[in-house]
Amino acid sequence: MIEDSKQSLVENFMQHFSIELADQKQKLEIFRLRYRVYCEEFHYESAESFCEPLEYDQYDQQSLHCIVIHRRNRIPAGCVRLVLTHNDRTKDPLPFEKYCASSLNEELLKSLNLDRQYVCEISRLAVDGIFRQSHQKLKADYGELFNFSDAEQKTFPLISVSCFLAATYLTEMSNRTQVFAMMEPFLPRMLKRAGISFERVGYDMSYHGIRAAYFIRTQSALENMHPELRELYNWIKYNIENNIR
Repeated sequence: MIEDSKQSLVENFMQHFSIELADQKQKLEIFRLRYRVYCEEFHYESAESFCEPLEYDQYDQQSLHCIVIHRRNRIPAGCVRLVLTHNDRTKDPLPFEKYCASSLNEELLKSLNLDRQYVCEISRLAVDGIFRQSHQKLKADYGELFNFSDAEQKTFPLISVSCFLAATYLTEMSNRTQVFAMMEPFLPRMLKRAGISFERVGYDMSYHGIRAAYFIRTQSALENMHPELRELYNWIKYNIENNIR
């Protein structure tokens, strides 16, 4: 095996993490992860709204879910879902259409000339706080329980990117190629540097933090992503295709 120092960041990530299309058991792990992030850490959702430490909503039943797993510790590091819709906006709105309607640029949305059968939303992306903390804070909080190497920690920013790439593959797999997402400002900027350019179709609003609606077509994402990111995408695609139960 190539030593860490000679590996690319993406190669290091692939060594330390796996990514899968979630089965029923893994969905519970995802809901626990989301509870820690959305309820306990950021308080986006009220913990009192759930009788168990599981964060979920009515959209989870009509979604495809992916989970990123840290190989050595076998713990979930991140998750994302792709929400599908089966009817028009008034009868079956996507989460951003239901909760963020006032922030949308309706004229711009109309100009996109979308076909509802191909529309979807990337939603509920979450990365466990363990993988967002500094080495010093991890040691203070957990001692040697999560003793990550320097090479592992350098790959942690790719967890959120890999979640987006997994969701991108889900759009390809399900033929839902007209894609929306409510994103914090840093994420579209980071993705644009990697060749994936979302179009902003809404105004800033307070929704699980300051976010705005963005849109992209799957084909555009696939055609323009940088080669190293394409390597990661192909690996994610292979992982999901070979782990479908």
